[in-house]
Amino acid sequence: MQKPHLIEFPKLGASDIGYISVGEANGLIPFPIERTFWTYFTPESIVRGRHAHHATEQVLVAVAGRIIVTTEMPDGEVQTFVLESPHVGVYVPPNAWHTMQYSHTAVQVVFASTSYQEQDYIRQYEDFKRIWGNK
Repeated sequence: MQKPHLIEFPKLGASDIGYISVGEANGLIPFPIERTFWTYFTPESIVRGRHAHHATEQVLVAVAGRIIVTTEMPDGEVQTFVLESPHVGVYVPPNAWHTMQYSHTAVQVVFASTSYQEQDYIRQYEDFKRIWGNK
């Protein structure tokens, strides 16, 4: 069972010309990318996420601003990741309950291993513990 962990993407360029970072499947992103989405203008008082997945793996990147990502594994291990550099992301496996809190200027891009399917989401914390706690 994989655990959440940081991924540092290459930061190519220089301050006088700007930077580019690249994430590719079969590279630093540990799965083929089926879906990409982004969030922005999220009020700082809102906590998003509050779910786990049956199958979807994700890599979350704060391309602007700051995002605090908290993950919880079925065994109760909690990790907090502060994303505030556009060349660093966090890998979230399907068995991790996760929440995100954003600075108002945060823009998050997410690379996901599956297309959107509502049945992949575990939206109740009690269901997460019941489903993943038996694995």
